[in-house]
Formats: sequence, C-alpha cells, structure tokens
Amino acid sequence: MKILVTGAAGFIGFFVAHQLAERGDQVVGIDNLNDYYDVRLKLERLKVSGIQAEHLSYGECAYSVKYPNYRFIRLNLEDRNALPALFEEEKFDIVCNLAAQAGVRYSIENPQAYIESNIEGFINLLECCRHHPVKHLVYASSSSVYGMNTKVPFSEDDKVDSPVSLYAATKKANELMAHAYCKLYGIPATGLRFFTVYGPWGRPDMAPMLFADAIMAGQPIKVFNNGNLSRDFTYIDDIVQGVVKVIDKAPEGELPYKIYNIGCSKPVQLMDFIHTMERALGKQAKMEMLPMQQGDVYQTYADTSKLEKDFDYHPKVPLETGIECFIKWYKTFNLSKES
Repeated sequence: MKILVTGAAGFIGFFVAHQLAERGDQVVGIDNLNDYYDVRLKLERLKVSGIQAEHLSYGECAYSVKYPNYRFIRLNLEDRNALPALFEEEKFDIVCNLAAQAGVRYSIENPQAYIESNIEGFINLLECCRHHPVKHLVYASSSSVYGMNTKVPFSEDDKVDSPVSLYAATKKANELMAHAYCKLYGIPATGLRFFTVYGPWGRPDMAPMLFADAIMAGQPIKVFNNGNLSRDFTYIDDIVQGVVKVIDKAPEGELPYKIYNIGCSKPVQLMDFIHTMERALGKQAKMEMLPMQQGDVYQTYADTSKLEKDFDYHPKVPLETGIECFIKWYKTFNLSKES
C-alpha cells in the first residue's frame, strides 16, 4: 500500500509513519516544519526514521537511509499547486492526515494560523482525495470537540456543537467537511478523536514536557484550576497501534464514514499525574496554583467501546510505565541537546 502521512515530523505523525515504514508500506511523509515549537525536535524525530531534513528546502524530498520505502517532503497542506501535483504523481492508496496547527491556548493568540492549516489545508486535502480517489482517508480530530460536556465518559453519540476554543471548532469543522465529501464523492473517511497523548518525543508545549522542564530546573509548574482537572492520558504506543488498525480497515456501506474516540478510557487527576512525574524524576515539584484557563476544559474521558468492538483496540500501557518511559527519553534527549 502507498500511504501519505501528513504531519510526519509531528509527535503522532512521526510514530505512525515510522510504524508503517517498519512493516513495509510505501510511505510518503509531508510536513512544513514550522516553528510553532522548536524545529530541532521535529528534525530529531525524522532522524530516527533515517531522514536528514536539516537543510531541506521547501518542496524538496529526502529519502530515508533506514527505510528504502520511506521518503519525506517539506510541504504545506494548504499549497494548492504542490499538493495536487503530489497526488497526481503518487496515486496514493491511503491518506492519514495528522497535520494540523495544534494547541488550544495558542488558538486564542493566533487564530489565523488555525484557519490556514486546519481549514484551508484540510479542504485542499479533501479536494486532492476527490480528484485523485483514495481507498481510505483517516484524519485527526480531537477530544476538544466535546467542549464543556459534563456527561462522562464522552461518547461519539454526544452532541459536540459547543466548542470552547477555535482549535476545537476547526476540528469539528474537519469532521463535517469529511462527512460532506464522503456523501458527495464517496470518499471513505474515518475521523479519530484523540485524547491526551503523551510519551517520548512528545510536544514541548504539553504538560509532560512543561512539567519535566520546570521540575528539573527547580521552577514552579503552572497548575490550572488549582489542580481540579482530569485528563484521559494515553501512551503513544497505544495510540499508534489504534491508528494503524484503523488505516487498514476503511468504512463500508452507503455512507462510508466513521468517527471514533481513541484514548485510554481511564482519566487521571492532574495532581496524581504530577505526583507520578515527581516519583519518576526523583524530585518534588514546586507548584503555582492558578485559576481555570480560557479555552480549557475540566475533564476528558473517552468511551472507546466502538473502537474496541470494531478494531479490537485495547490500550495496555499504565500511566506509571508510560511516564517512566517518557522520563528516560527526556533525560537522554536533554543530554543530547546540551552536548
């Protein structure tokens, strides 16, 4: 199978592309390598898969020295010339769209970036799938679409028409856009509502990295809503296992369109998460207790029963093990950055 993975230098995209290349698929990864966070982390991820992209110009391709079936192109999703040309040339079987402008809080400060990437980029991708038909489009949605939903666990059948951030609104828009293209043009599409993903090579703007940096530096960590928050933390290996299973099985029927939650279904209190990190680091955290932040939600809790039924999805990594793996990588990566 020839598979396009967008956001291939991002956290989840890197692991998915790596896994697909490892099992022998023909993989083309694209990413614009923007500076939303330190580009060095994205470049280091790519290096793990044998891709040297430090001096890669826009539109250029780099071949993996580790996987002859994997190559990477620096490209914007919203490029209405280059992306269609890529589809025309490659004739992809499957598209796995993991590219997006991420971050709830950043969307409050930089809304235009979310419209360009998450809306314009996604419609460009859908148009490419329309004119160059694929067997399956898998795309990233988010648990943020549930907004301030108080019914737990969150089910795919719940109403999701009250987003509390622009990021969430763009992800809900992606679901509606994919549904329309599925209905109009018969594009088999599966949306995955990711819950809080963590692990090695994670994003530096998310809690695990922010907390680890602060604790090791002896600086206070910001604890919002005075710690009265819970998140459905899901280890990256469990997420990738689920994504790859979904890639391999397109929806069928008159309307081949599905939405699934993908999480751990075991929410963790924020303070418990912090204490687990303290134990793994062997150092106590200083905490700055703060009120609820704009655009944030009190809890996330995935009902994954549909994914379990259709794909035999069963997360296996407990929080303690996942945090230990993250901290082991974190210490090694920090040392390599300093040397």
